[in-house]
Amino acid sequence: MKRIFIDCGMGAAGDMLSGALIDLFEDRDQIIEELNSLGIPDVVFRAETTEKCGIRGTHLHVEVNGTEEDEHMHEHHHDHDHDGHMHSHRSLHGIEHIIEDHLTVNSRVKEHVRAVYQIIAEAESSVHGVPVEEIHFHEVGTMDAVADITAVCLAFSELAPEKVIVSPIHVGSGTVRCAHGILPVPAPATANILRDVPIYSGTIRGELCTPTGAALLKHFADAFGAMPPMKTDRIGYGMGKKDFPQ
Repeated sequence: MKRIFIDCGMGAAGDMLSGALIDLFEDRDQIIEELNSLGIPDVVFRAETTEKCGIRGTHLHVEVNGTEEDEHMHEHHHDHDHDGHMHSHRSLHGIEHIIEDHLTVNSRVKEHVRAVYQIIAEAESSVHGVPVEEIHFHEVGTMDAVADITAVCLAFSELAPEKVIVSPIHVGSGTVRCAHGILPVPAPATANILRDVPIYSGTIRGELCTPTGAALLKHFADAFGAMPPMKTDRIGYGMGKKDFPQ
């Protein structure tokens, strides 16, 4: 039985999950080539082997119009991109338009991407008291977030595990700055997504689990808990953009 166990001892973000899953492929270049042929507007994927605390793993770079952004950068300029265009306030309808018109993936992968965005939209709706169709995605509506989510959905689809088990999720502590102001960690949308999921805080200051990471785990996890007895076939390490002593 092919099972995937995901250790979230340092949280989860879209790029960390995509990096870890891509690290499981025997031919990493082939999956990157596949991602680049999906036709996500203005997006180029690039996998890089990086090192943290002496361990080698994969970081998936997502470049939009030749510039790399990430979920945390949008904290500071969530209204305009580098060319001055409004681009990050996408509604669920706008995301649906991208999925339908631009993604050249099978309908199963499209359904996964849709479902992940539905989870995020419902959480935001609950937090802000606004109907789902009126929710405007800030950080998670940008093309790099769409790219991260699509990469994870495609990787899961191709790896085709029979069961996905996720450890309790380390969410971090302190505060995070986002489009709406300074919020507690976990950010309200993340906390909402992770209801019924085992989470913990610890001593690390900062946001370790993003709404994107939370939604992907919620969607794909069949169970949450400790690693079950299993013979390991492949191991992947997904590297995020932040550095910590652990």
